Amino acid sequence: MKTCPYCKNPIKEFWSYCRNCNKPLIANLEDALDRNVRFTYGEPELYHLGLEEESDAYDDIIIKDEEIDQKIKKIDSTLESKEVLGEPIPGSLLLEKSSLYYRKRDIPEALKTLELALTNFKEENDLSNIAICHNELGIIQEDNGFFDQAIYHFNRSLEILKDLNDTSKIIKVFNNLGNVYSLIKDIEQSYNYYQKAYQLSQQENFIFEEVKSSSNLVEVLYLLKDYDRIKRILTKNLDFFKDNEDIYGMIQTNIKFGKLYYMMGEDFSESLQHLTKALELIELIKGKITVYIKAKLEWECFLYLGKIYSLWDNLTKAENLFLQSLEAVRIFEIGDNIKEGEILENLAELYLSKGDIDKSIEYYDLSCEIFYKFGDNRKNAELKFKIGKIILEFEEDTPKAINYIEEALNIYEDLEYIKECAIIYHKLGDIYLHKGITEQAISNFESARDYYQKMQDDYSANLLNEKIKSLRNQTDINIL
Repeated sequence: MKTCPYCKNPIKEFWSYCRNCNKPLIANLEDALDRNVRFTYGEPELYHLGLEEESDAYDDIIIKDEEIDQKIKKIDSTLESKEVLGEPIPGSLLLEKSSLYYRKRDIPEALKTLELALTNFKEENDLSNIAICHNELGIIQEDNGFFDQAIYHFNRSLEILKDLNDTSKIIKVFNNLGNVYSLIKDIEQSYNYYQKAYQLSQQENFIFEEVKSSSNLVEVLYLLKDYDRIKRILTKNLDFFKDNEDIYGMIQTNIKFGKLYYMMGEDFSESLQHLTKALELIELIKGKITVYIKAKLEWECFLYLGKIYSLWDNLTKAENLFLQSLEAVRIFEIGDNIKEGEILENLAELYLSKGDIDKSIEYYDLSCEIFYKFGDNRKNAELKFKIGKIILEFEEDTPKAINYIEEALNIYEDLEYIKECAIIYHKLGDIYLHKGITEQAISNFESARDYYQKMQDDYSANLLNEKIKSLRNQTDINIL
């Protein structure tokens, strides 16, 4: 039996990469790209336990779908034969069929088929495949934006894998849990699971998994602004990928370096250099990867390059890059995606810079809808407040502005964001005062004062108290 030269596990002749360690198996040195591209390294990648992603070239999405449809028909034919003969339906066939639907991005069919597979595996008490099904269901529910369901299925998978002591798969599910908690902005939990994946990989000496997990961990470290640790991780990872001639990993790490230098705000030319390098490498391998993977690699390159050119006041180039980023996201994601919210927000800011107020408000509104759909209420409130202030400044439509600002206030009060509530009540007070509606102004100032007191911001609270007294005195004088 043929074995992988790297991990020594059994492999099949037609495999282009090892399904155990993900190392490329093509030995033809004249075609280095084929052996350098791996498809399960992610940013942060969803780790499939049973749904393999094929590595053949993807020149035409229609042809590719036709090939997948043929495979689905073949499986359906086998399933129908077994049903006619009264034979049990193998869960493995349903799992494969679900994988094919997922690769077509037909998520409803993938979900339906996967649930059937889970039922079959439960009847067979096949614990390993039950764990695989729960993991895949978690990934699909994450795609659908049902993050609580995704967490449930990942945890069910994890419980079973711990009983089976399947360390390799446990690491992958830890990473998946880190991904979903990152999406819902639970940074503590996200960090916790990425760190568990990283430490377990180190403990078991799983080099590839260690690199993948540390790369995912970087996504949380950005939010924690732990830039020194990010540099150490990325430098180590880039050296690893160069030593292994892994272009895919080099692309991802250059993208992460580009984000790092942008966030540090010290040297945008360094950020530009890394992002440009990533795009050059993507162009180099574009004939060897699917349209889906190419778009998944490109979207952040375009986004951060757009941010850089926007800061450099090259607004036309920035606009084109943001639109390219949006197009890339819509290629590899299903329906609306939270990534679109970030891109649309950047486009809104760009149009505001250009003085195109109507277009700016339109894009902020679209961004709000995305963040609302995916449950990012804080961001939704932040943008609504921003829209209200823009309308107030540029359109002078006070009722419309107040409507947006009060929507933001309601969200912040539900979230118990005291500082933001104080700021908005203060702003509303100023708006009503400017319009000569004194009682409404006083009411909002009082609410702002109460929130400042909760924050123990005595300075702001005392200032508002004096303002309220002055307004009441004026009101009393006017009455007399």
